[in-house]
Amino acid sequence: MISLSKLNRHKTRKTKRRLGRGAGSGRGKTAGRGTKGQKARGKVRLGFEGGQRPLIKRLPYRRGKGNKPTSKKPLVVNLEVLNLLEKGSVVDISTLVKKGIVESNSAQVFGVKILGGGQLSIPLKINLPISKRAIAKIEKAGGSVIYQTQDQKSQANTKVSKEEKKKKTKGKKK
Repeated sequence: MISLSKLNRHKTRKTKRRLGRGAGSGRGKTAGRGTKGQKARGKVRLGFEGGQRPLIKRLPYRRGKGNKPTSKKPLVVNLEVLNLLEKGSVVDISTLVKKGIVESNSAQVFGVKILGGGQLSIPLKINLPISKRAIAKIEKAGGSVIYQTQDQKSQANTKVSKEEKKKKTKGKKK
């Protein structure tokens, strides 16, 4: 009776081709390399095209790992588009994505900036980077701007620290 322990192992590996071992082998003389030329005589580096300008050199040069877009400019949204939103709503990236004004992926990668193109007829609260002309038009429509730039934040911090210093110096003189 045959048992598993008595079975012979089956060969799973292909035998290596023996090149250049005579005409009867089918791979004698030129050993499957054809006749003459650089490829028949030696090794040719990867991407070599016989002196022709290689494909990798013909393509445009893209900088960086992963080749992400190099533009750092934010997506632009004009004020006239914001008339689609409800009265008194807070405008940020999530509300613009929900209304279909901007795409979520590109908005998160590049950011969004509000510019003063067109007229705004409803009051809104803006929590995004915004131009000076847009600020004036929003305040004219009865809205407000919540977002602060880095400059505004640093100015606010310096004002607070100056006021604290004044309070401390007044307290020490008494």
